[in-house]
Amino acid sequence: MNQHEYIDLPPLMSARGTERLPGSKSISNRVLLLAALSEGVTVVRDLLKSDDTDRMLEALAALGVAVEALGGNAYRITGCAGDFPNKDATLFLGNAGTAFRPLTAALALSGGSYELSGVARMHERPIGDLVDALRQLGARIEYMGNEGFPPLRISPSKLAGDTAQVRGDVSSQFLTGLLMALPLLGRTVKVEVVGELISKPYIDITLAMMARFGVDVQRDGWQSFTVVAGSRYFSPQEIYVEGDASSASYFLAAGAIGGGSVRVEGVGADSVQGDKRFAEELAKMGARITMGPNWMEASGPAEGKLKAIDLDCNHIPDAAMTLAVAALFADGTTTLRNIASWRVKETDRIAAMATEFRKVGATVEEGADYLRITPPAQFEHAAIDTYDDHRMAMCFSLAAFGGAGVRINDPKCVAKTFPDYFTEFAKVTQAVPVIAIDGPSASGKGTVAQRVADALGMHYLDSGALYRLLGLAAQRHGVALDDEAGLAALAGRVDIRFEKGETWLDGERVGDELRTEEAGSAASKVASLPQVRAALLDKQRAFRQSPGLVADGRDMASVVFPDAVLKVFLTASAEARAERRYKQLKEKGMGANIAALLQDIQARDERDMQRSVAPLQQAQGASLLDTTPLNIAQAVEEVLTRYRAIS
Repeated sequence: MNQHEYIDLPPLMSARGTERLPGSKSISNRVLLLAALSEGVTVVRDLLKSDDTDRMLEALAALGVAVEALGGNAYRITGCAGDFPNKDATLFLGNAGTAFRPLTAALALSGGSYELSGVARMHERPIGDLVDALRQLGARIEYMGNEGFPPLRISPSKLAGDTAQVRGDVSSQFLTGLLMALPLLGRTVKVEVVGELISKPYIDITLAMMARFGVDVQRDGWQSFTVVAGSRYFSPQEIYVEGDASSASYFLAAGAIGGGSVRVEGVGADSVQGDKRFAEELAKMGARITMGPNWMEASGPAEGKLKAIDLDCNHIPDAAMTLAVAALFADGTTTLRNIASWRVKETDRIAAMATEFRKVGATVEEGADYLRITPPAQFEHAAIDTYDDHRMAMCFSLAAFGGAGVRINDPKCVAKTFPDYFTEFAKVTQAVPVIAIDGPSASGKGTVAQRVADALGMHYLDSGALYRLLGLAAQRHGVALDDEAGLAALAGRVDIRFEKGETWLDGERVGDELRTEEAGSAASKVASLPQVRAALLDKQRAFRQSPGLVADGRDMASVVFPDAVLKVFLTASAEARAERRYKQLKEKGMGANIAALLQDIQARDERDMQRSVAPLQQAQGASLLDTTPLNIAQAVEEVLTRYRAIS
């Protein structure tokens, strides 16, 4: 996990569009293993490309299974009919539970010597109940570390017994692994589930996939499952992996929160995945849901906000995390129950969700198997820790709809199931728009930006004033202008606001003192310090609020708001700028010399262009607007015309 890497998601206003989903992780790894255990050759299409499937593919290759990449997320698997060619192998399976648990069972019943390990978190995820069930069938499995947890050593053994018992209340992957491996024994074996079976829809997926490969499992409700003698896996020759229903939940929730409509393709009413029922539960919160055989679509409520719910989530354990984040936007307190399995996932998801919800301002109550969420009165910008858990990263992206934006730490953890998630999420979401206006001193950018903001009803950020205000605050607090650390700390503390054409510093209105040459000189010194610019970055981004922001300043278009929908570099000849400055000063009753002003502007331009930090230059993607022949009203109208052309 790399907490030094992050992605900043801006405040989001709406969501609409279509997303073609990646393949299901649960189906992908089941199909790969079943294809390997089958007689014949299977072409698997639309396989999920992710860390979990990479670990399974690597493991199968290490076991001697012929795996051929065909391109386009398709693979040709030559089955070994349950007899792995390599009888001695060491496998590293990362944090892939959908690979570790089924491979443990298959290898324990296949007569070889194997060692299985993973990342540190995998070694904290229990596997004792599966090991106990396999030992009842004669398997020899040793714990290489802590009792009941990976890593494991498997040795050849004399397999016997026709009944095994497995607990159902920790993870459905234990039963899945056991059922998928039983045809290797060649005799009738019955599995009895002890206690309540959680995550039943995932067992439905297992049974459906086994049936596609020719093995029908007899079952008595959810209490016992029987694989009869003579059951063998045969290749279906070609199989397509459904889109991932858990991944669909983030886009459907975005549609419900952001107005919609958002359509997901690859999973629908005909899906074998239990998480397709997420859409039903989202509808209970007031979302408008439509679906077809292979697609689903979500929009916001016809009126008002989403509604809070009280829900038993046993049937959608993974997608329930997305409901939890949707609860941040609901009217009332939402309670999600029967989610004890969250505690043994990639991280302790109940504890992790509660911790991160509190960061954005929500009130949370957590129990052994439930979570209760009351939305914040006002969202706070937060840096969300993801605990090397892909679903934490993806579901908390939805918090960006709260108006404050959100930072997601270690965003690359989504590679476990959806490597391109943030790119795809950006395609169906619309951020609060930003117009970034830059230009040299006295080009009129501040006046133009303020009037554009007024015309569009948007917020306004004068970044130059931020540095002037910091210089003024430094003077008031006795911080030297060359004390970089002290200024950076001060930048994080001061309260700066721009309201109705007026500027406020720590609750006090500030006027013409910001426009003095002394203030400008102090701002220039302060703005050249990297630590100060970094400290003011979050403060500047906090001005981005609905319905939009017009920001003027040196690095608005390149560093602060690189995703600005319109970037304008405002310029004018040095002579025109000197004349404008002269008129401004005269109107204020201040003495001025136009020749001196021209010299000062030319020197300022040269100095600004040579700066090592945020030099004066036209940002990439910015359009040039030469205002030499224009008055202020004409310059404002030109910017508005350019904005309307793209909005």
